[in-house]
Amino acid sequence: MSDRRSAWAVVIPAERFEAERLVQHDVLELAGLTDRAGPRSGDDVLVVRDEQTPLVVAVGRVSPAGGVPGHDPDDPDDPVAGNGGPLVVSYLRRALDRPVPAADLALRGPVTPIPGETFRRWSGRVAAPGTRRSWLVSVDLPIEASSAAEAARVFWSYVLELGPRELPAFVSPARNELAMQAFVLGAEANQDPEEDD
Repeated sequence: MSDRRSAWAVVIPAERFEAERLVQHDVLELAGLTDRAGPRSGDDVLVVRDEQTPLVVAVGRVSPAGGVPGHDPDDPDDPVAGNGGPLVVSYLRRALDRPVPAADLALRGPVTPIPGETFRRWSGRVAAPGTRRSWLVSVDLPIEASSAAEAARVFWSYVLELGPRELPAFVSPARNELAMQAFVLGAEANQDPEEDD
């Protein structure tokens, strides 16, 4: 194998994409996508939603199958190494909220080799993270309980049970609470019933 990295387009399933939009992860782990000719540790990856026009949602690099005890990527008999084991992609940049349309990206299944030039062109369009700033994020629930401690327990029970699919998270820039927005399922959601009409 040469020292040069290969480049790949990897399709993220719709359900996994929604999960990635809900909770921040450092890596994307996808099971059952690789074979012996597939991505290897260190290869570059465009993470893509397979739509009518493919959408680049992240740029990453293949990592060794972390968390698998005894995993040796150089051992051809390793049951994980390139044999249907998990494909682990470490995120470098994300565009989960503003995917980049890639009209000329021809996908041939869940994992497609792509030329390095194609990777550079589309990865360059995924913006680097903007300036970090402080945000206030809250989940407010009216809780009936006989004590403050019980109220806290009931609150966490609701949060664990309902989660980000049902509970709105209220987000505002620090020191600008009037700019608060509600988010459900990782997207802005209108919480004013009078504006639903």
